[in-house]
Amino acid sequence: MSRNTLTNETWSRLLPILKQLGIYRKKNLRKTVEGILFRLRTGCQWADIPSYFGKANSLYQSFNHWSKRGIFTKLFKHLADTPDIEWVFMDGSHIRVHQHGMGKKSIVHQAVGKSIGGHTSKIHLAVDACGNPIEFMITAGLVFI
Repeated sequence: MSRNTLTNETWSRLLPILKQLGIYRKKNLRKTVEGILFRLRTGCQWADIPSYFGKANSLYQSFNHWSKRGIFTKLFKHLADTPDIEWVFMDGSHIRVHQHGMGKKSIVHQAVGKSIGGHTSKIHLAVDACGNPIEFMITAGLVFI
């Protein structure tokens, strides 16, 4: 089993949640999800995703559509359903925003702040006692939670 693919156990847990969220029409849904996870895990360009997962543009279109619908947040909430909250750990990481990542000004909040070092965002993550994520938030770089 490659480390770039989901186990059958994980997929059997994900599939009902995806169907509940209205994602079931894709012919190669598992490979699409694996391709998106590969891109998120490695940080590679969309065009550099191995063709095994499907066409890069199709993967990007699915990712973009699902992101706009909030599918990943809903999926995350479903999977973090029963956390072990005997202990909760929180951490935050600053990420510098690439100069081309700003885009044009819009009404939509993009969670980008300006600091001395440039434009930054901050990822806040809380995990349970087992290290499983239970909540995350992306804010502008100079925000303290």
